[in-house]
Amino acid sequence: MVSGGPYGLEDIVGKAGYGRGLLMLAVLPFIWSLPTSLMVGELASTIPAEGGFYVWVRRAMGRFWGFQEAWLSLAASVFDMAIYPVIFVDYLSRIAPTWTAGHRAMLWELTIVIGCALWNLKGAKSVGDGSVVMFCLLLSPFVVLVAAAIWQWHGHGSGAMSQPVTGLNIGGALSVALWNYMGWDNASTVAQEVDNPQRNYPRAMLAASTLVAITYIIPILAVALVGLAPDQFSTGAWTDAARTLVGPGLALAVVLGGMLTGVGIFNPLMMSYARIPFAMAEDDMLPNFFARNNRKGAPWPSIVFCAIIWALALSFTFERLISIDLVLYGSSLLLEFVALVVLRRREPNLERPFRVPGGLAGTIAVGIFPALLIFFAIWTARDERVLGLPALLFAALVGIAGALVYAITEFFRRRTSPTPVPIET
Repeated sequence: MVSGGPYGLEDIVGKAGYGRGLLMLAVLPFIWSLPTSLMVGELASTIPAEGGFYVWVRRAMGRFWGFQEAWLSLAASVFDMAIYPVIFVDYLSRIAPTWTAGHRAMLWELTIVIGCALWNLKGAKSVGDGSVVMFCLLLSPFVVLVAAAIWQWHGHGSGAMSQPVTGLNIGGALSVALWNYMGWDNASTVAQEVDNPQRNYPRAMLAASTLVAITYIIPILAVALVGLAPDQFSTGAWTDAARTLVGPGLALAVVLGGMLTGVGIFNPLMMSYARIPFAMAEDDMLPNFFARNNRKGAPWPSIVFCAIIWALALSFTFERLISIDLVLYGSSLLLEFVALVVLRRREPNLERPFRVPGGLAGTIAVGIFPALLIFFAIWTARDERVLGLPALLFAALVGIAGALVYAITEFFRRRTSPTPVPIET
């Protein structure tokens, strides 16, 4: 749900160069991934409810803010989920450009959406097992690539570590790096389908933070040492690196791994996001229709609904998707950090199998760096445009729309159900 291996990192090198790019990838786990993982570790182990972050915010701050958390997360998912079919097509075009020409690219992207929806209907265990297999497969070409790079570098040359890039764009590179390290809270929405979540969530969060950083840093460091020019790197450039270092066989393996990345991330994220409408329906925030499950325990109406709305954003470019995704996702993440602090104050005696260290001050401090990075991402997106509107105005309109939709749903709920719905479960 966070990482599909080194795929998607290429624009960091192309925009910032090797030295700055590696510095970003080495520092961000400590000021972005780790704080978020600590927050998720505490809240997911304390309140292991289906719906995850939506339930935390609703419990801490009430129905309105819970609805806004769900609204912002689903709005961000429209742009986030469109990225992975785009990655699939970008890599496929490296070996079969005629297959992705014109309208064929959109057909491939729709195929990914529909295929993953059908896979999700088989239940969480099927999605989880498939994700593990795909992750191992898509990483395997990079084991060969790194070994080949080290072999060629050993004993000669200083690489391209300090080589400049022609189109330096630190803000854009940092946005891509933040995107590659985000999504830790997505694992929380399936808490009721996880064995022993009180123990397993904190362990998974902390271990995965380290693993993701390693799978990012080592391949980029290897190709830097062997001397590949940073200007060559853009989405899909790992294929060219593999062809240069080893040959067409490894290039083909990297392409297939890149295609697996698109499916491998899209599939579990669909599982995660589809639980949000399900949990909202159980709280009477959406029609009861969304609270239905099939025999495998999969919320099939939510899966179908999410697949439809994600298909609508498939025409956006990779960079534009990341910009608006960060703005909307960052807003929802800030609400989660606020919920962490509020629950510490309001429910100090709540059993917490895992705690963010440092007491109440620690829970406040852990959100400072993520908040600063989110504000930076918002500032970076100031010149982007989405559907003809500035990205920040678009994001603001999405937030206002969330408040209006909540008011409408509450109006109809109160007319049909005179009994108040409790804030806490």
